[in-house]
Amino acid sequence: MWAALLIPLLPLIAGLVVVCAEDSTRYAHAKIAALLMGAACVGASTTLYAVTISGPITIQFYNPATVASLTIPIGFYIDRLSGVMMTLISAVSLIIYTYSVNYMYQDRHYRRYLTLICLTDFVLLCMVSSANLMMLFLFWQLLSYLLYILAHNHGHNQTLDGAYKTFTVLRVADMALLMGIILTYQVYGTLEIPELFARATASSHTVALWPGMDIDAATAITLLMFVGAMGKSAQFPLHLWLPSSLFAPTPVHGLLHAGIINAGGFLINRMAPLFGMSSVTLHVALVVGTVTAVLGASMMLVQSDIKKTLGLSTIGQMGYMIMECGLGAFSLAVFHLIAHGLFKATVFLNCGNVIQKARTEPHFPHTGHTHHEEEELSNLTWATGFLTSLVIPLLILLVTHGVLHIPLLESHGTVIIFFFIWVTSSQAILTLTRLRAVASWKVSSTMLLTLLFVVFVYLFAVESFTAFLYPNPNEVASYYKAADLPNWLFDLLLVGATGLTVLGWIYLYLKAHGRSVWIPTWIDKIRHRVYVALINRLYADECYARVGQVVLRFVHWVDKQEEGWSRR
Repeated sequence: MWAALLIPLLPLIAGLVVVCAEDSTRYAHAKIAALLMGAACVGASTTLYAVTISGPITIQFYNPATVASLTIPIGFYIDRLSGVMMTLISAVSLIIYTYSVNYMYQDRHYRRYLTLICLTDFVLLCMVSSANLMMLFLFWQLLSYLLYILAHNHGHNQTLDGAYKTFTVLRVADMALLMGIILTYQVYGTLEIPELFARATASSHTVALWPGMDIDAATAITLLMFVGAMGKSAQFPLHLWLPSSLFAPTPVHGLLHAGIINAGGFLINRMAPLFGMSSVTLHVALVVGTVTAVLGASMMLVQSDIKKTLGLSTIGQMGYMIMECGLGAFSLAVFHLIAHGLFKATVFLNCGNVIQKARTEPHFPHTGHTHHEEEELSNLTWATGFLTSLVIPLLILLVTHGVLHIPLLESHGTVIIFFFIWVTSSQAILTLTRLRAVASWKVSSTMLLTLLFVVFVYLFAVESFTAFLYPNPNEVASYYKAADLPNWLFDLLLVGATGLTVLGWIYLYLKAHGRSVWIPTWIDKIRHRVYVALINRLYADECYARVGQVVLRFVHWVDKQEEGWSRR
C-alpha cells in the first residue's frame, strides 16, 4: 500500500536530481532521472495490477473526522480508474522525457525544462490519485500554473502572449470548478470521494438559485464541474487557449496533448456517479462535445501549419471524448482518452523530427515529383464502401443486442455509440477510396478489414473495458438511462448522420467519374465565408482581444471612480 506513494515521489526526486546538476554533469544526471521515471512507470503498472486483483488502495494521512482542522486534507485513493490513468501518464511522461534528453540538449535552459517535465508528471500522478476534491483541486491549480511555465521561451512575445491567454482562460474554468467543490461540501458535508458518492446516492438534495426557484443539487454541482473540465480539455468556447500555446517546445506539446488535456475527461469520469444523477448535465456535455468535435475537425482540415493542425485535431478528439461522456459511456471515453494519448504523443514527437529536418534540409519536403494521374474510382470500390458502411453496421447493431446482452434497443446512449461506429467506419472507408492506384479488389478487401477492425475495437471498449472500470452492470445501465435523449432529438441525430453518410458517397461517386455537382449559389457563397472563418479559427483570438480591452477599460473606469470617491 505504502509502496504506491513512491509512484508520484519518483518523478519529484528525478526533478531534484536534474535541477541540482552542474553544467558539466547535466547529461549524466538527466540519464539517472530517466531511470527514476522508468521506475515510476513500472510501479504504476504494478499498482494497476494490484488494484485489479485486490481492490482500491486507500492511504490517509489524517483522521477524516478532524478534516476541518486541516487546511488541505491529504490522502490517496487508487482504484482501477486511477491505476489506468497513472499507468498512461507515467508511460507518456517517460517517453517524452527520454526524447527530450537529447532533443533539448543544446537549449540553455536544459535543466529547467527537464525539471518541469518531471514536476508535471508528479502533479498529474497526484491529481489522478487524490482521495478528496480539495487535494484534487490543489493539483488541478498547480497544473494550470505549469501550463503557463511550460511555454518555456518567455522571451518570445508570441509565446508569452499565448501563455498569458492560457493562464487567463483556465482561471475562468478553475473558478467554476472551485464553486462546484464548495457547493459539494455545503450540500453533502464531505469532500472525500468514496463517502461523497455514498451520501449522494442515499438521498436527493436541492439548492435554491433564488427564492422560489430550486434546482437539483447534483445538476448544479456537475454543471459547475463540467465548466472546469471544459477549460482543461479545450472545449468550445474555452478552446482558444490551446492553439495559442503552440510556440512551446514540441515535446511539451506531446505531454500537453497526450496527458494534461485529458484532465477534463478524467474529472468527469472520476465524478461519474454524480454526473450519472443529472440528465441535464449529460445532455449539455453531449451538445458541447458534439459542437467541439465538429468545429475542431473543420478548423483542422484548413490549416497549413503542422502544429496547428495537430492542436485542432486534439480539440476535435477531446470533443468526441466529452460527447461519449454525455452519452453515459464513461468507460468508452477513458478508452478513447488512452488511445488518443498514446497516438498524439508519438505524432508530436515525430512532428519535432519533421520540423528539425525542414530547418536543416532546404529541399525538404520534396516537391519535384512527377505527378501521376490517379486512376478512376471503380464501381466495385464504390459499391463495396457504400454497402459496408451502410448495411453491415446495422446488422451488427441488431446481432450484438443478443450477443452482448446490453439493452441496445432500450437505451439511446448505447444505440448512438454503435451509430458512432457506423460513422467512424464510413470516415475510414471514405479515406481509403483514395487508394485508386491499387487493384480494385484489394481496395475492397482493405475496406472490409478496416470496418471489422473499427467495429471490434469499439465492441471491446464497450464490453471489456466497461466491465473492467465499472464491474456493476446496474451502475452502467443507470448511466445510459440518465443519458437518454428526447425521442425527436434521437431520431434527428440518426437520420441526419445517415443522410450525411449517403450524400458523402454519392458526392464521391459523381466527382470520381467527372460529373458536375450542382450547388446553389447562396451555399457556394456561404462556403467561402465559412472556409475563411475556419482558417482564422472562427476569429476566437480577435474576440478574446476585444473582450480583454473591454474589461481593461471597465477596470480603469472603476479605478478612476474610486479615486474620485476617496477624494470626497
